[in-house]
Amino acid sequence: MGSQVEVVFEAEGPQRDDLPIDVAAALTADPQAGEAFDALAQFYRRAFLDWIDATKRRPDQRPLRVAEMVELLRADKKQRS
Repeated sequence: MGSQVEVVFEAEGPQRDDLPIDVAAALTADPQAGEAFDALAQFYRRAFLDWIDATKRRPDQRPLRVAEMVELLRADKKQRS
């Protein structure tokens, strides 16, 4: 006789609950961009977040990058060119 096994599926990569407040707010404010982000593979999500986080020495660039990410997602682009 076979044994029963419990299987639990969890989403991979950064999810909305894990996002920095400014990124989450931008995606919530633009539902089209939010849906596009949610549909991305974890690799693309992580790439956007790493790119945004790379502004630590130039914090004035962070909101610009968040806005650019939203625009790219609205244009159905998975990454920066």
